[in-house]
Amino acid sequence: SIYEMFGNECCLSTGEVIKVIGFKINKLIATICENNEVNRFSAKVELPLNFPGLYKVVADKTPYVSIEEITRKVSIGPTRFGHPRFYSSEDIKLANFTIKHGERITFTSVEEVSGTMAVNCVMVRNNQTHSFTLPLSQEGKFYECEDDQIYTLKEIAEWKIPKCRNRIVKLFNTLHTWDSSNPLPENFDGCLILMPVYEVQAVMKFRKDIVHILSDLDVEVKDITGCYDISSFLQPLSLEDVFERTSMEFPMIAEIMEGPSESQNPYNLLSAGKEIIIYKKYQATRVLASEIRSDSPKRHFLIPMSYKGKFKRRPRELPTAYDLEIARSEKEQLHVVATKAFVSPHKEFFSVSVGDQFLVQQGQTSEILNEGRKKLVDVLACEQILSDTYKKVLLPMYMEGRFVEVIHDKKRYHLSEISKEFRLPFNVKVSVRDLSIEEDVLAAVPGLQFEEEITDSYLLISSATNPVESWEIPVYRLNMLVHLLSKDAQGVVPPVTKTTVEEISEEQYYMVRRYENQTLHPPPRPPKKPT
Repeated sequence: SIYEMFGNECCLSTGEVIKVIGFKINKLIATICENNEVNRFSAKVELPLNFPGLYKVVADKTPYVSIEEITRKVSIGPTRFGHPRFYSSEDIKLANFTIKHGERITFTSVEEVSGTMAVNCVMVRNNQTHSFTLPLSQEGKFYECEDDQIYTLKEIAEWKIPKCRNRIVKLFNTLHTWDSSNPLPENFDGCLILMPVYEVQAVMKFRKDIVHILSDLDVEVKDITGCYDISSFLQPLSLEDVFERTSMEFPMIAEIMEGPSESQNPYNLLSAGKEIIIYKKYQATRVLASEIRSDSPKRHFLIPMSYKGKFKRRPRELPTAYDLEIARSEKEQLHVVATKAFVSPHKEFFSVSVGDQFLVQQGQTSEILNEGRKKLVDVLACEQILSDTYKKVLLPMYMEGRFVEVIHDKKRYHLSEISKEFRLPFNVKVSVRDLSIEEDVLAAVPGLQFEEEITDSYLLISSATNPVESWEIPVYRLNMLVHLLSKDAQGVVPPVTKTTVEEISEEQYYMVRRYENQTLHPPPRPPKKPT
């Protein structure tokens, strides 16, 4: 049988031995539904896994009848994606613990406990975490919990579609402007029923790449697992697989079997057939930064602490008096100028004109007369800057004006200094680019907002044939497969690490913030105007 896949012709001849290493969802057939229901007129569209957008998973209303069924059909793994949550419709009595019906149980891993296969579980009750195991033989009615997280289609395909079940998702954010090439209706904000189309991932004895075979390929095969030495096949490893190895196993030499896509690949090094040295695994800090601009889309970056450029401060825009209170610090007095007028309905508060300048003091409460009754209101104490004096004034926290920060600090800062001395978010512009980077992408951006520091997993690698410099590659954002070579790498010292500013997509930006914060809560809003 000869077929073509991704432009490569592959021949499966009679007698060819293939080792199946996995099944992967190749694409999704999505049925557009209303009220989570489908009828014979419902439209079907084909969606690639990289289709833009963020989605919420709708909880499956059909119960699972045992823990064993859950482990067979639901992905349970080491990352947060692989920690599904269920509740039982009835109490479950354990040896020294009773799980009440309706309590949320998080499944973290499957392992053998005292000769019996069981699921490791975690549950929070009265702000206390309880850990326990449930045997696979445990029966009952287990329902999927509502999930408040947001996911890309690729993440849903990898972790959130149970075997032999449909998955309903609701569009949360399109991330892109709709155009005629979009298979979904314009302004669509409904639900989709996802049906996966699988491909088989396999390795062949005399090939070093991964063979992708569509599941509907018409070819007859026979299972010979029990009578064949499978150790003669290459063992593909993802970056996550490599990261899960113990620290004692590093450094190691590997050959790339499948490199990242062109849009992901910052180096020519990471292409199929190239040999790399993987020196170590570790967690590293990055500053998440976004381009300052009023229109979208904004560019987003992850900046390492090793970045050698320098930054100058840029003024922040602060929409309310409440934002002024949040932005002020003990280190320096916050100086702002009003860009929008505010007329106070109460004589106790100051009416703001465009151009008024203030030094922000502190938040406090103030008593006002509201319809003949005394009322305490949260206010911000400020000093208005006049030509030759200062005037003490009170601004109500609920005031919706608009202010721009006045920057007096002309100093240039390294990233590490900003991280130590200031609270994020923080606005800057590159004043001295990093000369160690061939093309410093940050230098061309007119303004950046440092949003937060994040911690992420990295592997330190270099070329095996010409190790003049090493790079940090992100474990969970780079899709590639390698196989380990038996070459000795013990005692190999990594060359100087090249500073790399990673530009990430809008989807990855949401994902990075979600990893850090679990759920993206909106910022706190100012108190309401008294009524």
